[in-house]
Amino acid sequence: MFERLFQGGLNNVFKARAADRDAYTDHSRALLVFQSIKDALTNAEAEYFGLNKRVEDVLARAAISLGNGTDEYLTRESADTEIQNRFGREIASGQRRLEQLSDQIKAFGFLKDALMAKFPDFKLLSEEDRKSQL
Repeated sequence: MFERLFQGGLNNVFKARAADRDAYTDHSRALLVFQSIKDALTNAEAEYFGLNKRVEDVLARAAISLGNGTDEYLTRESADTEIQNRFGREIASGQRRLEQLSDQIKAFGFLKDALMAKFPDFKLLSEEDRKSQL
């Protein structure tokens, strides 16, 4: 019975991959995940900082157009009131998005930390290092 199993010889039955090749494959998989998390984190941070700058700019323009008189809202023209209302809506929308981005940035940071904890030996290899492992 065993003769039929091993007719092609023992070498043709099963051969595991070399440990170096397994390490390279594992590293390649972890690198894909790490790079995706890093890209998402970088994009979210860039959007956050850009939006935050624009929200601060709108806040400054709204403060200037608001005036500094205590009763100025009584004599304000309706067009100016509409501009103030638009500023208010845009600021609220921007701040809501900033909160969402802040949550995403924290989540991506958590994912990055979790990946590094699960793969403590993981390090970013240069392209030359990866080629030399092949």
